[in-house]
Amino acid sequence: MVTTRIPVYLYADDPISHAGIAGQLRPRPEVRVVAADELAEAEVAIVVTDAVTDETVRMLRSLRAEGLQNLVVVATQLNDADLLAVVEIGVAGLVRRSEATAERLVSVVTSAASGDGAVPPDLLGRLLTQVSRVQRQVLAPRGLTFTGLAEREILVLRLVADGFDTAEIAGKLSYSQRTVKNVLHDITSRLHLRNRAHAVAYALRHGLI
Repeated sequence: MVTTRIPVYLYADDPISHAGIAGQLRPRPEVRVVAADELAEAEVAIVVTDAVTDETVRMLRSLRAEGLQNLVVVATQLNDADLLAVVEIGVAGLVRRSEATAERLVSVVTSAASGDGAVPPDLLGRLLTQVSRVQRQVLAPRGLTFTGLAEREILVLRLVADGFDTAEIAGKLSYSQRTVKNVLHDITSRLHLRNRAHAVAYALRHGLI
C-alpha cells in the first residue's frame, strides 16, 4: 500500500500539454502534483516539450539550480544531440510523448525519486553510441575519459589505492618520480582535494577507480 505520495513539479511548453500530463498524474495515489509556489516541496520535476530546445535546457538547469536533482523529460522527438544534452544536465528519466501513459509516467517518476534512471532501450542504445563516439573522437585524442581524469591519472590513483609509494609507482609505470608527483598534484589541484588519501577516497566514492 502506498503511504507517501511523491511530490512532482510539472512544467510544459504549452498549457494543453500541462493539462494533459497533470490530468494523468493527479488521480494516481503514488504522486502529488505541486504548484509553482510549492516547488521547494517537489522531489521530482517533469519537463514536457515537443523538442529539446535551448529554452528546455535552460529550464532543466534552472530546476537543478533550485535543488531539484531528479529530472524527467517527456518529449515528442529526441535526436542524438538532445540525448547528450539532457544526460549532461543529469536528467534521470526520458519518456516519449507517444508512450507517456499514466502508468509509464508514474513508473519513471518512482525510479527518479529513488535515484534510478529510466530510458527507453532504443534511446539508451543511441546514447551509448553517442558516448562512444565522443570518447573516441573528442576525449581519447586528448588523453581524457568521461571521469574527467586522464588514463595515466587513473593508473596512478589505482596504485596509490593499492598502497604503493611514489618510487614504486614510478617503477611500475616507467615514469620518473617527478612525473608521478606532478600527476598527483594535478589531480588534487584540479579537483580541490587535500592530499593523496583524499584523492583516493574521492575516486573510490565516485567510482573512478
